[in-house]
Amino acid sequence: MTKGETKMLIPSIDLMNGQIVQLVQGEKLKLAFDDFDYWIDRFSKYPLVQLIDLDAAMRQGDNRALISQFTAKLPCQIGGGLRTAQDAQQMLDLGAKRVIFGSTLFGGDNAADRARHAIVNLDFAAQLAKAIGEDKLVFSVDTKNGRVAVKGWKDSVDLTPEEAVTWLEPYCEAFLYTHVDTEGTMQGFPINVAAILRATTARQLIVAGGIRSQAEVDELDAMGVDAVAGMAVYSGAMEA
Repeated sequence: MTKGETKMLIPSIDLMNGQIVQLVQGEKLKLAFDDFDYWIDRFSKYPLVQLIDLDAAMRQGDNRALISQFTAKLPCQIGGGLRTAQDAQQMLDLGAKRVIFGSTLFGGDNAADRARHAIVNLDFAAQLAKAIGEDKLVFSVDTKNGRVAVKGWKDSVDLTPEEAVTWLEPYCEAFLYTHVDTEGTMQGFPINVAAILRATTARQLIVAGGIRSQAEVDELDAMGVDAVAGMAVYSGAMEA
């Protein structure tokens, strides 16, 4: 893979229970690894690597003790369970290049609140941008059945991804969109969805969910969209 090609692909490192894992649709464990140095070496040629703490995202503990092992050697954008500007600063202090916020941008603190107020938390987004700078912020807009998914993809709000992106665009440098319905399945990412989102925002757009081949990454790149790949890389279907 040439230097130019690496810009199309962002490898994903998902941490759970002290291991690198790959889940199907965020639920079923498919692959698990603990040979961190091997994957750090494999991903060292990439200008950006995505690191997600799944335990923190699911509110089942965290893997912060491991994060500095990756940030010491890889340029990472980090997400999973970040709820405050202080959380973000801690990740930046550990060496993160950017931080990813998701669930806290949407609705209230419980299902009843979100059912009544399916709204984007713009005040919080603005506070984050002021506290740490929009250039350090990636906003995660993940969808399940066409609606924005939150709380480790266990819940959702009545909001389309295009609506969410439109509201949040002034406060971040990039958007991360995960198509949960195809996440971890290697069935392909819905290119039409990428096209709609690309037309919705001028920010960097990164997509994930089912990506299975370099040809698919190339097609997204031609649209000006970056791709996150996990299962295809770890299973050997794609070179990394």
